[in-house]
Amino acid sequence: METPRIDIICDSEAKTITITDNGIGMTEEEVKKYINQIAFSSAEEFLEKYKDQDEQSRIIGHFGLGFYSAFMVADTVELETKSYTGEPAVLWRCDGGTEYIMKESDKTDRGTKITLHISEAERDFLLQEKLRSILLKYCGFLPYAIYINEEEKCVNDISPLWAKSPSDCTDDEYKEFYHRVFSDFNDPLFWIHLNVEYPFNLKGILYFPKLTHEFESAQGKIKLYNNQVYVADNIKEIIPEFLMLLKGVIDCPDIPLNVSRSALQNDDVVAKISAHITKKVADRLLSMHKSDKEGFDGYWTDIAPFIEYGCLGDDKFYEKLKGIMQAKTTDGEYVSLAEYAGKNENQILYTTSETQQAQYIKMIKEEGKTALIFPHLIDVHFISFLEMKEQWRFTRIDTIPEQTSDDTELIDIFKKALGDEDLKITTSPLKTPLPALIVQEEHIRRMSDISRMFSSSKLPETHTLVLNSESKVIKGLSALSEERRAMICRQVYDLARISNSSLSAEEMTDFIERTASLLENMA
Repeated sequence: METPRIDIICDSEAKTITITDNGIGMTEEEVKKYINQIAFSSAEEFLEKYKDQDEQSRIIGHFGLGFYSAFMVADTVELETKSYTGEPAVLWRCDGGTEYIMKESDKTDRGTKITLHISEAERDFLLQEKLRSILLKYCGFLPYAIYINEEEKCVNDISPLWAKSPSDCTDDEYKEFYHRVFSDFNDPLFWIHLNVEYPFNLKGILYFPKLTHEFESAQGKIKLYNNQVYVADNIKEIIPEFLMLLKGVIDCPDIPLNVSRSALQNDDVVAKISAHITKKVADRLLSMHKSDKEGFDGYWTDIAPFIEYGCLGDDKFYEKLKGIMQAKTTDGEYVSLAEYAGKNENQILYTTSETQQAQYIKMIKEEGKTALIFPHLIDVHFISFLEMKEQWRFTRIDTIPEQTSDDTELIDIFKKALGDEDLKITTSPLKTPLPALIVQEEHIRRMSDISRMFSSSKLPETHTLVLNSESKVIKGLSALSEERRAMICRQVYDLARISNSSLSAEEMTDFIERTASLLENMA
């Protein structure tokens, strides 16, 4: 028997697209039953009638309306077919109305030919590149070779990587497939090859992408296929939501296609598939942590948002992975969250930026302490989650110091110089050469962080200026003239703000000019 294939001829002059296959064809009786009876569940019965042991011969139709979608782009559709049984060939023609023509055809070769007479409004479909892009999207992995306009090379990949056994795939093949399907020039960090035949049929590959930007963590893409035919992207009713941070393909013929998305949420098979995928992802992460801790540490910055997102939405996922939850310390090592909490009486000191909070990191190091680094946007939610789950207390390193006092004279000097009576000011013997630092209360900062994530507006800035009572600059303020004292106070305040956040353009200009003036006075 000749190799199955599909040929597509696009004729822009005749305004036709002709699709020809060398399959089993249909008899006149089958055309009447499977083409004319629109509401008949033709695909299912047709599949049952010609059932084959070969998995790749399966089709995805369930409700018998697929053929009639041709009239969305064509004024007239002709179908010419000859059955492998040897019965006379049949010609069927319809213009989309309730009437049709069906008669014997002189077609001699086995198979089916469909000719679409493209409507004037849909002439774009006659462009070969448009047709090719559609085929690549929906039929790019169809198990039968598709050829356009007699080209020697077929359009599709009839043996996609996910359909193969993992033992037959190389690392280079996994990477090449990733680059081709997702148009990502970066190599993936690692991947999970799904291959299940019981109690449901599931194949696929999930890739953990390398993040080059913070916001890419929300830009994954999971492509869903049914028997190698593309269905849709990111169907959250089937695929656990946190997996949407990944990139991959999932091929599952057991997923019902003829139901609403809301019905999928209550489907037992879908629930089992979703749970299995989650389990396989968790197993892969546990295995990597056990067998390649160094590699796991190297991936952590990229995979942490995904794992944390999964834990926030799935308690079972968290319970399975909580033993490997970790963070990088300000000493450059990776440590288990549970281990750090255990050594510090469930108190966890953390930082969100090694650069912006560098001065605070230096301070705690001088005190013999180390902090955990939580650099991602999702961390503010995950920290609250851990406090609730594990009864740990998280404190950022730039929180108000424990030892503070109210030096009324100093505070009045600064408030007068800055012209801000509402500014919160306190004093403390800080272990830093800096004259002052900006700090915030932990709960206020978290509210502000959450507000920035979910709204374009932000909460009013509230912070405390902590004056370093050990600083020579602060101690010497009272001896200065009022004008010079005001200049130094403003410089100290802006310097503290720069080490914590940023100044506006106008404020930065004033700071630079003031700095230049102070340097001139020192010269």
